[in-house]
Amino acid sequence: MIRVAVAGAAGRMGQTVCEAVERAADMELVGRADPVLQRSLEDVLPDAEVVVDFTRPDTALGNALACVRAGVHVVIGTTGFDPAPLKQAHTAEGRPQANVLIAPNFAIGAVLMMRFAAEAAKHMEKAEIIELHHDAKLDAPSGTAARTAELMAAANGRAAPPIHSVRLPGFVASQEVILGDLGQTLTIRHDTISRESFMPGVLLAVRAVPTLTESPVVGLENVLF
Repeated sequence: MIRVAVAGAAGRMGQTVCEAVERAADMELVGRADPVLQRSLEDVLPDAEVVVDFTRPDTALGNALACVRAGVHVVIGTTGFDPAPLKQAHTAEGRPQANVLIAPNFAIGAVLMMRFAAEAAKHMEKAEIIELHHDAKLDAPSGTAARTAELMAAANGRAAPPIHSVRLPGFVASQEVILGDLGQTLTIRHDTISRESFMPGVLLAVRAVPTLTESPVVGLENVLF
């Protein structure tokens, strides 16, 4: 059994992750950390093998560094922070090696959308990205859009495409990649209807993070394909 704790457990994503972990036959939910629950990350780390972090951009990095120092693997779904310091993170003496997996999007369809967009970028002249999220999302552009643009630029050797961010009530998460060329356009779109769509990817990441051969790793595609 994989012992899992969730940081940001009182939030909408955190609650959904807790429910998914409790349903997984090979996992045990050993802790819920959240200021609302009056439980800190330090309270749950001693019992955990893997922490899933869905907190805030201003706390995710500190949480991840604390996990690594404690020898606890961490799967991060929070975006909008610079993960560079994690490359120099070290486990405390006497603690097991800990890995970090950061996924801008855990929906399998969204990961496929990014992969298809990168492939299409090799063959179409220009592209732009439109990402639409609920009005409570803190970062713009989204981590998914930024990652898509990065993958497209790497694929075609050109500048990253422009990103347009929309924040409105009623959305969960949607993204369109619109590519244009002589006399034609191609639109690749992914829509998240509910937060449950992220859970297969979250559980996949929890199972995979202990086996990573390098850390940190960015992108669920690294363990999906």
